[in-house]
Amino acid sequence: MKRISIAIVCSILFFASCEETTKKEKSNTPVNSENPFFAKWDTPFGVPPFDKIKNEHYMPAFKKGMEENLAEIDAIVNNSEAPTFANTLEELERSGKLLTKVQRVFSNLTGSNTNPKLQELQRELSPMLSSHRDKITLNEGLFNRVETIWQARENLDLNSEQLKLLEYTRKRFVRSGALLNKEQKAKVTEINSKISELTTAFGQNLLAETNGFELILDKADLDGLSDGIIAAAAETATQKMNNAKTEEEKAKYKDKYVFTPHRSSMYPFLTESNRRDLREQLYKSYVQRGDNDNETDNKEIAAKIAKLRAERAKLMGYETHAHFVLEERMLKTPEEVYNLLMQLWKPALERAKVEVADMQAVVDAEGHDFKIAAWDWWQYSEKVRKAKYDLDEAALKPYLSLDNVLNGVFATTNKLWGITFTELFDIKTYHPDARVWEVKDKDGTHLGIFIGDYFTRSNKRGGAWMSSFKGQSNFDGKERPVVVNVCNFPAPVGDAPALLSFDNVTTLFHEFGHAMHGILSNVNYSSMSGTSGPRDFTEFPAQILEHWASEPEILKSFATHYKTGEVIPDELINKVLKASKFNQGFANTEYLAASLLDMDWHTINADEDLKDADAFEEASMSKIGLIGVIAPRYRSTYFAHIFAGGYAAGYYSYVHSAVLDSDGFEAFKETGDVFNPELAAKLRKHVYEKGSTEEAMELYKQFRGREPKIDALLKVRGLDGSSD
Repeated sequence: MKRISIAIVCSILFFASCEETTKKEKSNTPVNSENPFFAKWDTPFGVPPFDKIKNEHYMPAFKKGMEENLAEIDAIVNNSEAPTFANTLEELERSGKLLTKVQRVFSNLTGSNTNPKLQELQRELSPMLSSHRDKITLNEGLFNRVETIWQARENLDLNSEQLKLLEYTRKRFVRSGALLNKEQKAKVTEINSKISELTTAFGQNLLAETNGFELILDKADLDGLSDGIIAAAAETATQKMNNAKTEEEKAKYKDKYVFTPHRSSMYPFLTESNRRDLREQLYKSYVQRGDNDNETDNKEIAAKIAKLRAERAKLMGYETHAHFVLEERMLKTPEEVYNLLMQLWKPALERAKVEVADMQAVVDAEGHDFKIAAWDWWQYSEKVRKAKYDLDEAALKPYLSLDNVLNGVFATTNKLWGITFTELFDIKTYHPDARVWEVKDKDGTHLGIFIGDYFTRSNKRGGAWMSSFKGQSNFDGKERPVVVNVCNFPAPVGDAPALLSFDNVTTLFHEFGHAMHGILSNVNYSSMSGTSGPRDFTEFPAQILEHWASEPEILKSFATHYKTGEVIPDELINKVLKASKFNQGFANTEYLAASLLDMDWHTINADEDLKDADAFEEASMSKIGLIGVIAPRYRSTYFAHIFAGGYAAGYYSYVHSAVLDSDGFEAFKETGDVFNPELAAKLRKHVYEKGSTEEAMELYKQFRGREPKIDALLKVRGLDGSSD
């Protein structure tokens, strides 16, 4: 998921010097009155007017936004009155409105609906991002005012949320280098600029690599594939043919079938195709992304980013970048993180080895003469699952249309908190795939707007995430949020609706949990709203919602066959539940391997030589004994979470939050009612509504009544020694 904070502290804000518009520019750049960012949006609920926003509007809006933001900062610094919470902290909270307005739209669209012009703007604005942030967070006069208030905090009549905002703001300044000398500040600014450029390049390279491979097949190559998967591949080929610019290119796709390294295309092929050679080819195209010694190679970029982060951490007085990051997390040191990961690593790896043996037995029984390789895992694990549990994913999907699953997650949150969802059809969106709902509380009060954008496309980055176009705030009048979930599910083919795998279902519930964290937020200051807390806590509200996805009561309420209307049979539900611990060796091992790789990259010493990314990764995985048939969920060269996102030294957050969500859901199970109203109310009040206004562990304890235990997680994942 993605997180957006206030202008003064956010690492995604951009700076560009304000210049007079020349006659030459006037022909290409709209005047202020024509730029939608300069007008008050009269759209329903403050949804951006996507149909009016053009590529050429962004730069003028960034320039004006930066100019206004710096003027606001100057006004705070030059205020002749003594520093107070109102004239400093709250004025900072008010600053950067235009900048935040344009940045939220720009950031969301470059991830979900990019184009060459937006990518060019990203590269141009990326180093400016760092420059603008540093102009504010390294402003000595501004920090001195904050520090004066901090030192006097015990004598001020501040409530708990105000004290937290003061602490949060001061920490952001200090952790940005406010206490450094002039030379050190200059060096930090230089490093920040380089990192910003490199992370942008990493993300754009990855998108190019993912879109750069196509497995183009003839009908004779489709052995083993089901009709739905064949139809989807034919549809992909047709789309590519229609988008082709030359007759030669069109001919390449005529009467063909196309598969790509996008997971929604790759995983079904790896599961069903009987062509082992083609499975290998497609799988390798995925795991070699960014590692092809070409113009979009990410090896050196990843190593440089890690090295620069280590150098910055040393300047700031920290042993490593991980030490710097974890200071603000629930787990405070690399040792704590490694300890958590290794508690799971040994049982997960041992289980994965058993899974390999089970698959090899199937290979041998079929009379084949090969050893299970990485590209065999999906096909043969599915065969084992069918044999052990008689569960066929293809038999499950017809009950899991996208609309059914949306109805299911809406019903879940309605049962928990009484909130309702009404789809709106008169609001313009940034892409035809995106849909819009109004969210209301049980008393009919407007809570926010939810946008869902679910299907894979070539101009959308991979993965799934939640973000926002507008945040929540009760300061200077109530502002309700506009949030978005972006996923990469397979699109509908022909007359059939989009049919999801059960993994897709849990992903949808997960991201919807993040959306609820944003929509139910009820705090004063926008910078502390929604998902603004530590990453190893903010995954908890998303992950706990996943548990309801497999509850029989919920499944039976929404899972109906898209052709017959038949409710999902109890027999199939029981198979899903019995198979829930299946393949957990693989799932946990690939995730933990990536988490450990992340920690290894970010515990390097600043004085060490630049690493060879492949050699570093090989040594990292060898150290923990990762078996060759499993790759880390993300190899270094396509690990966007840590090299192009906000999860550096934080990818472990999912498993730490899994401790919380498993333990938290166990509280519901212990009552005998997974919709226990008292617990649901506590979950909303102490978690979903609170943002980062209190310490994360205190919020969890107010909900659960105690600190979390790991036992429930080990049980849920079948890593406690129990059998399937």
